[in-house]
Amino acid sequence: MTTRPPTPSRRTLLRALTALPASALVLGELPGLLGTAEAAAPASGYATRYTIVPFLNSDDGTVNVYQSDDAADFRLLQSSAYTPPSNRIRDASIFKHTNGYYYLTYTTHTWEDVSTTIGFARSADRVNWTFLYDYTVPITDLSRAWAPEWFVDSDGSVNVIVSCSTTDDEWIFTPYVLTATNSALTAWTSPVALSGIGSNHIDTYIVKVGSTYHAFTKNETAKYIEYGTAASLKGPYTISRTGDWAGWGSYREGPSVIQLDNGGWRIFFDGYGDGTYYSSDSYDTFATWSTPAALPTLSGTARHFTVIKETVVGGASVTKNATRSFQSVNYTTRCWEEQSALLNLPVVTGSSTAADKQAATFTVVAGLADANGYSFRDASGNYLRHYDFRGRFDANDGTTTFARDATFLARTGTTSGSVRFESYNYPGYYLRHYNYQLRVSLTDGTDLFRQDSSFVPVTSWA
Repeated sequence: MTTRPPTPSRRTLLRALTALPASALVLGELPGLLGTAEAAAPASGYATRYTIVPFLNSDDGTVNVYQSDDAADFRLLQSSAYTPPSNRIRDASIFKHTNGYYYLTYTTHTWEDVSTTIGFARSADRVNWTFLYDYTVPITDLSRAWAPEWFVDSDGSVNVIVSCSTTDDEWIFTPYVLTATNSALTAWTSPVALSGIGSNHIDTYIVKVGSTYHAFTKNETAKYIEYGTAASLKGPYTISRTGDWAGWGSYREGPSVIQLDNGGWRIFFDGYGDGTYYSSDSYDTFATWSTPAALPTLSGTARHFTVIKETVVGGASVTKNATRSFQSVNYTTRCWEEQSALLNLPVVTGSSTAADKQAATFTVVAGLADANGYSFRDASGNYLRHYDFRGRFDANDGTTTFARDATFLARTGTTSGSVRFESYNYPGYYLRHYNYQLRVSLTDGTDLFRQDSSFVPVTSWA
């Protein structure tokens, strides 16, 4: 990736014009009750779906809708899906209410203008949106209300957290919470500042795990995303991680956090300094994070979004406790075959030897690390696992690491009946053929990658 000198954010530009100058969501897998995350791959007949509704780097007057089944490769569902009747739409946050409708809340003006309202819209299908109303945030001497975010608590209460500034220092923002007082989401409590986070923090994003609220918030002076916790949504929060504590770098904003199917957590953030949108994963309740990875289909296009995760009907599946062979979608004469304990993609036909046919036949079983995932056994009882990112077969040693290495999640392939197999412990990495060898590789968002990683389960050769 080619980097360039940091580009000022809209807030930095505002500061330059004067002197010196947060948002939240609990995300889980149960629509309407996003504060109760449940980590497991979907059962057969169901699929994971992630949705984002970002405004565009080139246009803050409309939003696109993207969806993904792996939280890495987002595909356009609808361009210009919603354009408000007046003003702008920035920093859109989406959630699904208990009435079955999806709701947006968003910033209504450009960063140059006074902005005392936040907007609301509704959709039955995430594609067709209806404007509801602009709401004036009732804060005395309010100058700007930015980046509102939905937060549905574990008690079912619906909240919006919004970063606000007042006229005495219009570029210094503080996060406030509004709580809906009716199910129609048309009436709200008076705003209450989140205690402990303090002023000059924006884009505050909160995840609730058990009884603890975890806040990710951008320090606008340092340009780092900081971290803190509280026992109550309104605080007081204790900010315990500052600076570049997670290795994400500076000039980062708009954090959004969701739980993946394997129980890990993924944060998304806008790397506006280098024009890249990033994700990073944690498996120790936010203590450490993986090296940030660019989101291939969104970087340079999408700006500040949040993510909703759902379990929906559909998705890819493979019959378990049965033998199958796996045919490449884009090289239809080639199939998975074990060769010297490695998984390759040679030509397999009716005239192949009995040994080749047996080596191209696998027993599909429930995933060793997650019964809703998949594992694959060869004729000798060894399991397909990734090792050094290469597909290979080894005896099960009973360790957690082996179980995770040998478990794959089924995602929909590029053709009818085809399946893509995502690594359980390396989300976004897929079994993909390259030079007729099978390895797990990080998706690059291209059609070629999707084809190379799509396979059709067929009647077994042996």
